[in-house]
Amino acid sequence: MASPLMGIAAVNSLLFAAYNVSKRAISPFPDLTLPQIALAGSMAGAVNSVLASPVELFKIRMQGQYGAATDRRLSRVFRDTWSAHGFKRGVMRGFWATVAREIPAYGAFYTGFEFAKRNFQERFGKELPVWALLSSGSFGGVSYWLACYPLDVVKSRVQLSDKPLRGIFYVRDELVAIAREGGMRALFKGLSPSLLRSIPAAAATFAGFELTREFLREQTGI
Repeated sequence: MASPLMGIAAVNSLLFAAYNVSKRAISPFPDLTLPQIALAGSMAGAVNSVLASPVELFKIRMQGQYGAATDRRLSRVFRDTWSAHGFKRGVMRGFWATVAREIPAYGAFYTGFEFAKRNFQERFGKELPVWALLSSGSFGGVSYWLACYPLDVVKSRVQLSDKPLRGIFYVRDELVAIAREGGMRALFKGLSPSLLRSIPAAAATFAGFELTREFLREQTGI
């Protein structure tokens, strides 16, 4: 459990750092429009893919083990993947599928959060109560999955496959293959639990970030 938690912490750290750099690159002014927020989030998602892709590959492969005697530790899974397929087609398998998912997903993630947050601020003022931050974060989490879920299905399928896919159009090819095998509904299989999981996860992520930032501002004056 510790290894996945460390990986997720690293991914979120890179994500929020890239998002703040992207905002400054888009506009020198702190109050961005929602389309600008969407662009910054998409840029951050693209950068985040570099770390998110291998972290999620190994998370998916570890979760695919069900407590059997043959289950492997993360270090063994990493060595076996590297030995069998190397870095590009092993450790970074599904990278372009991750990029294709992260760009719309994090555009929606940050836009959904900012949209909800700004609506709450119109009612309650700039300093929001914690429940409003949690609610805004939940809205961002739901927006994330609604924007990208079929692409996440493709990414998971690619990263779970025994053999790496070749070519630059495999994301499109896998979307078509999944739809042919199970119909359009197959592209949204598992959406409901993902939405339910995203509500507390995104709420805690955004509230934690906002509260920590305000605390640091008060302590440092920056």
